[in-house]
Amino acid sequence: MALWRGSAYAGFLALAVGCIFLLEPQLPGSALRSLWSSLQLGPAPAPPGPGSPEGRLAAAWDALIVRPARRWRRVAVGVNACVDVVLSGVKLLQALGLNPGNGKDHAELRSRNDLEEAFIHFMGKGAAAERFFSDKETFHNIAQIASEFPGAQHYVGGNAALIGQKFAANSDLKVLLCGPVGPKLHELLDDNVFVPPESLQEVDEFHLILEYQAGEEWGQLKAPHANRFIFSHDLSNGAMNMLEVFVSSLEEFQPDLVVLSGLHMMEGQSKEFQRKRLLEVMTSISDIPTGIPVHLELASMTNRELMSSIVHQQVFSGVTSLGLNEQELLFLSQSASGPHSSLSSWTGVPDVGVVSDILFWILKEHGKSESRASDLTRIHFHTLAYHILATVDGHWANQLAAVAAGARVAGTQACATETIDTRRVSLKAPREFMTSRSAAGSRVMLNPNEPVVEWHREGVSFHFTPVLVCKDPVRTVGLGDAISAEGLFYSEVHPH
Repeated sequence: MALWRGSAYAGFLALAVGCIFLLEPQLPGSALRSLWSSLQLGPAPAPPGPGSPEGRLAAAWDALIVRPARRWRRVAVGVNACVDVVLSGVKLLQALGLNPGNGKDHAELRSRNDLEEAFIHFMGKGAAAERFFSDKETFHNIAQIASEFPGAQHYVGGNAALIGQKFAANSDLKVLLCGPVGPKLHELLDDNVFVPPESLQEVDEFHLILEYQAGEEWGQLKAPHANRFIFSHDLSNGAMNMLEVFVSSLEEFQPDLVVLSGLHMMEGQSKEFQRKRLLEVMTSISDIPTGIPVHLELASMTNRELMSSIVHQQVFSGVTSLGLNEQELLFLSQSASGPHSSLSSWTGVPDVGVVSDILFWILKEHGKSESRASDLTRIHFHTLAYHILATVDGHWANQLAAVAAGARVAGTQACATETIDTRRVSLKAPREFMTSRSAAGSRVMLNPNEPVVEWHREGVSFHFTPVLVCKDPVRTVGLGDAISAEGLFYSEVHPH
């Protein structure tokens, strides 16, 4: 009887541990293995492998991702570049003597208190944000503490430099980078990145990247997702000082793709400066030879007037392609009175139908058509759980590979792995969704064996794929730039 009770007890424990394994797959594998072996129940069950949804999805991506028939040879990227100082946000704020209080967004940071409130506001949402710090002396004091902080790391920063760095990883590509490049940044750049002498300056521009992990706590605050809060007092990038150098370098470099970013850095400037500079941006874009596609990478913004000007002052119609995330997409719609603009913010994973409606509206209202002199034919949207590539029909090819490649690099770069490690990622995308909320959309069921879903609406094609989200990300900064660069690398534009 005792023997029977012991066997039943062991069986019950085995069942319990098995339930823990199934219900809590995100528990560290070492903890589960230790628990299992301590009960002397034999070898622990293996973690999800190739047969799991994550494994099947990763394998399906690998089969889909093929290089396009016509490839880029020379890519020119500008105009924002800096050195990112990356460290724990909570630890820096503690070192500054700040305590967790109430979160509050600030369009512009003027003090340490503003920094603390804005950081808490976005950490509580698990959302990325970027802000300008207007007080030079206070910023440099914080920057010095951050740069010398134990564990602080220095990386290539700025959308243009990060996109250029990602392209440069492909040895068959020539990459030109124009931006304010100081000695530290020049040292960090890939040897395959060419910087014209006119872009070099004596002092680096520093951006502080305050990271936090999923579940990290500070007082009553708990982050739902891993993300980062970025701030700087960056005048060179804020004035887009290298724009003219960038455009003047194109004639000699002869690129077949141009990538422009840094418009968001003008938020710290006066309205008059913004208006004047946007006109100069438009002129510069129009000076780029016809036939060379121009991709515009957007970034976190709070100035609705500036965003509205970017949309309406023919900047959108002058570029061929856009890259943006869920915060930028909703802010764009709010600033330009687009669909779903009454939505104040996203709750959880952004609704696919709502995102699809806004992307469709951008291409229909501001994209290329028979009645509109616009070059805009492509938008690459990315959020934590999924990506969508929307293209006007007849202008782009290899979209399945492009959107899959962008999603794959989100998982590998966040986890710092060469390939997708199915034990370290999870599928967070909705298993079913509507393709539109304002039109007669269709209901889609997600199939990991066929991870890219395609649908069409009035001359616009949509390619959706989930992301295998890294459970314990090593670094979140620059993911959007890597996604856009990888998506462009696998894209093919039809010559016209």
